[in-house]
Amino acid sequence: MKYYLYHYYERENGPFKNLSSLSLEAGEEVLRKLKQEPDVFASNRSDDYLKIRRELEKTARELFIAKGGKPKKEYPHYMTLGKCEWIQGWYKDGCELRVDLEEFSPEILSFTYGDLFPTMRYKDGKEYRGQVYTKTEIMDLINRYGLPQQWNPEGKKGPERYVEVQIWDDKALRGTFNEDSSY
Repeated sequence: MKYYLYHYYERENGPFKNLSSLSLEAGEEVLRKLKQEPDVFASNRSDDYLKIRRELEKTARELFIAKGGKPKKEYPHYMTLGKCEWIQGWYKDGCELRVDLEEFSPEILSFTYGDLFPTMRYKDGKEYRGQVYTKTEIMDLINRYGLPQQWNPEGKKGPERYVEVQIWDDKALRGTFNEDSSY
C-alpha cells in the first residue's frame, strides 16, 4: 500500500511553522495571540503547553535515537501518516500538503500511534503508549490495529485520532515549505 504524509496549516501563516523553533517567551506570545481566536484549535492549549511540548519532544528524540534514528535537529516538524480531515478543521482557512512517504529517509522519521501529547501522557495500558516507532515498526502496528483516523474518526474510542510523523530534518522538507519555519 502506498502511504502519504499530510501536513495541515493556516493558509495565512504557511506550512511548517513551528513553536519549538522560538524562544520560550516568543512561543508564549504566539500562544497568547492564538488564544484570542476562538475558532482556532490551538486557542484551547494550556498555559504550560510549550514547556510540556519541549519535554515530550526531548523524550521522543531520545527514544528515536535509542532505536537507531538520526535526528538532525532538536525538535521535529509534524505530519500525519494518511489523511486526517479532523486536523484541517483546526484552522480558519486550513490547507493541506501531501508528500509521498518514500520521499523521506527512514532515519529522520519517527512515528507515534496518535498525537505525541496523548501518546506520551495517557495511561491506559495500551502497548503504543509512551512509544516512538521507526517506519518498519509503525507499519507492523498499523497492520495489527489499522489507522486511528479510520477506526476512531470522531475520537470516541480514545485519544488516538491519527498516526503522527515526526520529521527530524529541515532539509528533508525543502521545496515543501518556506525556509523560515518559525512564526
